[in-house]
Amino acid sequence: MGRSYRQLSLEDRCSIARLHEAGQSKRQIAAALGRSPSTIAREMKRNQGSTVGYRPAYAADRAWARRWRGSRLERQPELRDQVLERLSQGHSPEQVAGRLALERQGRKTISAESIYRFVYAQIRRTDDTRWRFFLPRAKYKRGYRRPRRDHSPMRLIPHRVPLAHRPQSVQDRSGYGHWEADLMLFSRPGNLLLVAQERVSRLLLATRLPGKAARPIARQLLSDFQTLPPPLRQSVTFDNGAEFTHHHQLAALDMKTYFCDRHAPWQKGGIENAIGRLRRALPRTTDLRKLPQKDIHRLAARYNHTPRKCLGFHTPAELFTLQLLHFNCESTPSLRSGRLPSFFNHTIHQSASRCVKRSGAGQVYRGTNWKS
Repeated sequence: MGRSYRQLSLEDRCSIARLHEAGQSKRQIAAALGRSPSTIAREMKRNQGSTVGYRPAYAADRAWARRWRGSRLERQPELRDQVLERLSQGHSPEQVAGRLALERQGRKTISAESIYRFVYAQIRRTDDTRWRFFLPRAKYKRGYRRPRRDHSPMRLIPHRVPLAHRPQSVQDRSGYGHWEADLMLFSRPGNLLLVAQERVSRLLLATRLPGKAARPIARQLLSDFQTLPPPLRQSVTFDNGAEFTHHHQLAALDMKTYFCDRHAPWQKGGIENAIGRLRRALPRTTDLRKLPQKDIHRLAARYNHTPRKCLGFHTPAELFTLQLLHFNCESTPSLRSGRLPSFFNHTIHQSASRCVKRSGAGQVYRGTNWKS
């Protein structure tokens, strides 16, 4: 049978003080009160004063002061101000607790759990839900959230091939002709760009479209890729948007299509990075209806002629031109023949002469495995 424990009352402390002044030992006091000798020893050690000795009222005050009366953040305003300031900067409770411990040379100041409890206690006490914005996910209360219904268009994409089936040569960027494609959206309805990027050279294509309909997007991709040499149009990687449901039309060009995992757009990080760079000149509030297509081509050409660290400070246009020279044969259209789309001519024409002088017109270019 388990033991029960009760705190010492003020009457018990008066008896301890009286018996102690009478000269009785701690074991004798414990026997008189029906307590353990260790309880009496701890009481007299913790709650007696260095000058006044053991006094019942003073001992009761010391014991009460050590008891929990609210969280540490409620009892220490300076610490509370530091924690709330860091939370307002977007730091998580775990980051705040870890940083405070680091600044205090490893001495733990407060735990992340205490910060969470303090914030949710303020929501309950003040009925002010704005306290939740101090937390990373801004939840009203703690606990499990039932997941929403799956409305992902993944199940609507026919012949979908997951990214796990993509060859390793595509993953490590050791083979040419593999592309990534995505839509660049804007705040005004009907404003969007279809953006595609070659994984090795990082060459970028950008075309304005009137909407997110799947058929026009598939036709535009066919138009962009059909004039390329077959070795430079091997595969395309998409996310799981419904706008790419007609991806199988690219099979007419013998191009394979792959799709990222659910909620994993980082798996096509090259095109995501490219869209982020285009945002510098085309913020989300841009009205594409007032921007001619030639200006969009000019922005893409500027991107393609920008040196990249991941390419050894070559430009995407230079490397893509060398790829064209590598596959330059009787079946491949010349750079000056006019059979390539106007965008390709506008983008790589300036680099062609430099690359020909550098590598030689008939020389086979053995590209380096450029990694991001």
